[in-house]
Formats: sequence, structure tokens, C-alpha cells
Amino acid sequence: MSSLMLYAVDLVAVVVLVLALYFPRHRRRDLVVAYLLVNVGVLAVSSALASSTVAAGLGLGLFGVLSIIRLRSLELEQHEVAYYFAALALGLLGGLGSTTGWLGLAGSVLVVGVMAVADHPRFLARVSHETRSVMLDGALTDHLALVARLETLLGGTVHAVSVRKLDLVNDTTLVDVRFSAGPRPAPSSGPGMPSSRTALLQGAAR
Repeated sequence: MSSLMLYAVDLVAVVVLVLALYFPRHRRRDLVVAYLLVNVGVLAVSSALASSTVAAGLGLGLFGVLSIIRLRSLELEQHEVAYYFAALALGLLGGLGSTTGWLGLAGSVLVVGVMAVADHPRFLARVSHETRSVMLDGALTDHLALVARLETLLGGTVHAVSVRKLDLVNDTTLVDVRFSAGPRPAPSSGPGMPSSRTALLQGAAR
């Protein structure tokens, strides 16, 4: 397969990835520019490396540097990081694919196909959750009491909770909590008994 054909495949693949998959679903114009530029830049650099006598170690080092580049002024969600790696992978497959033939084309199709399915709104649609940072009044050292307080406050089921700061002086607790909105699980029989979900969380914490 010729290099020009691989370049065309890469450009089509990244346009589908960014403009047909990412932007309609997440609507961030700034990352559209970043994904396209990262892909084209990696494509150009990897093509130059493939056509020269530069050692493969330098190319791998370059990929490692490119893979950790991100804007320090904002935080990226995990799906946005996945799109970054997909754009990088497409650029590498397009630039170095002349040495692998049809495997480069198959890899590009596979990357776009996996992202189309894995990031589809209907994929695991019944599993919904939110992650928030919550500052609570009171220094809560008991895990059961902490989970019960969060479930009451958030009106849902807590799946995981991580204490970021326990301030005994100011009597506050800062936590990161992952939860699903909706009815809380029914409590066990008897006053003061924790819910079964809370008991499971306590066991997991131990």
C-alpha cells in the first residue's frame, strides 16, 4: 500500500473520529483543533522517521513525549484522553503503515470502530454515575456514617468514596464521591442498621 493512500486513510479516519464521533457527542471545539493537529503532526513526524535512518528508539521516545502532552490549564476527562490516544495511534499507523501494508489500514478501522462503539451514548447506558467533591460539616472518621451521610445528602447510592482531607480543627471532611442518582437502597430491619449497600462499602474499604 502506497504512502499517499495511507495518508488519505489517516485523514479520513481522523475526520470521522473527531468531526463525526467526538464533536457531535461532546461539543468541545478546542479539543477538535487539538486532536486534528496532534494527528497531522504525528503523521508528518512518523513519516519522516519511517523514510530516514533514524533509530527506532528515537521514534519511540518521541511517541512517549507526545503521549503526555496536554494543556495544564484544564483537566481532561478520561474519554477525552482516549480520543487523544486514538488520534495519536491513527497518525502513527498512517505514517509508519507503509512497512506493514494492510495492517495499517485495518488498525485505523479498528481504532475508529472501537471508539464509535465504546463512546456511544447507548453503550452501558443503564450504568450512570456522577463524581463530585463534597465538603461536609463535621470530621467523619467512621466509614459507615460517612457513606450514610453522603447518600442522604446526594439522594442516591454511593459506589465509592475517597477522603481527601479530614480537618479535625475546623471540623470538616472533604471527599470525592462516585454515586448514582435515584432512590437509596432500602435499609435493613431494625433501627440504626446500615443499608446492605453501605455494609458492602464498609467491607470493600477494609
